[in-house]
Amino acid sequence: MSSPSRYRRRINIDADSPRSRQLRDLAELQYGVVSRRQLYRLHVTRWEIEAHLRAERWRRLSDQSVVLHTGPVAFQGLLWAAVFQGGPHAQLDGAASLIASGLRRFELDSIRVSLPRGARVRRTAMFDLRQTRRWSAADQTPSGIPRTRPEVAAVRAFLWAKTDRQAVYLLTLAVQQGLTTPERIGATALRIRRDKRRRLLHATVNDLLDGARALGELDVLQELRRRGLPLPERQVVREDKQGRFYLDLYWPDLGVVIEVDGIHHTWAENIVGDALRQNALTLSGDVVLRLPLLALRLEPDAFFAQIAEALAAAQRRRAA
Repeated sequence: MSSPSRYRRRINIDADSPRSRQLRDLAELQYGVVSRRQLYRLHVTRWEIEAHLRAERWRRLSDQSVVLHTGPVAFQGLLWAAVFQGGPHAQLDGAASLIASGLRRFELDSIRVSLPRGARVRRTAMFDLRQTRRWSAADQTPSGIPRTRPEVAAVRAFLWAKTDRQAVYLLTLAVQQGLTTPERIGATALRIRRDKRRRLLHATVNDLLDGARALGELDVLQELRRRGLPLPERQVVREDKQGRFYLDLYWPDLGVVIEVDGIHHTWAENIVGDALRQNALTLSGDVVLRLPLLALRLEPDAFFAQIAEALAAAQRRRAA
């Protein structure tokens, strides 16, 4: 994210009074965007605001927000404007809250703001303001732009995502980028009593905790059995120059290996070791297929079709 200080030179406040200095500092902190409520609190009158707007020193961003310069508005400034539009109890929520906390590699379609039941909703096409029964003052971060804590935001982003794939991606990003932990997400997930994605949420959290590793292998065995495919051996010990390691699922007579990957396998510190083990198996003549646990949640048919193809090809080679 860009630094607020880069917007200081754009802020159009000429006077050097204590009030002006306070206003300049506030605008710098909020990427040049301030609320009308904040302006009135600093004793800037409606007449003064309108005079600045007419002179095009400032410009209106929404009915609740004013930009104290005429240059481009930073995305972070839009986040502040969204909160101002929601009023005194507004919180950035879901993916918008995660981005305000530092989430990268995700593009927002809209800025979601949560309000308590009964709050006034000032509708605007710019922002997605909604009342929610899940709103709680205790969920808000103690400092910075008003927003839900990362674990709360991650769970809600999961529930509100457009697709299951996007939901899992957001939850995984939040953990991989260090915004929160699987344990905190898990504790927050227990608060969800009813939702169409509740089961997927718990399964994904389990994967993030990597407590589902053995469970995932059992799920694979159950699916293999259901699809009429031969069953493998589990946790077979192999050795190479790097040392001993375990194969999750292995057909020794066919030379086919399935590695069931928890989410931790996608983290940078594990990539090299996984690659070395897979290369060693390939050099020894085995076919190695990787099955992410998330595949069991999202696209099981495509992955099991590949497993069936690999087993069938191995049987043909053995018969030949």
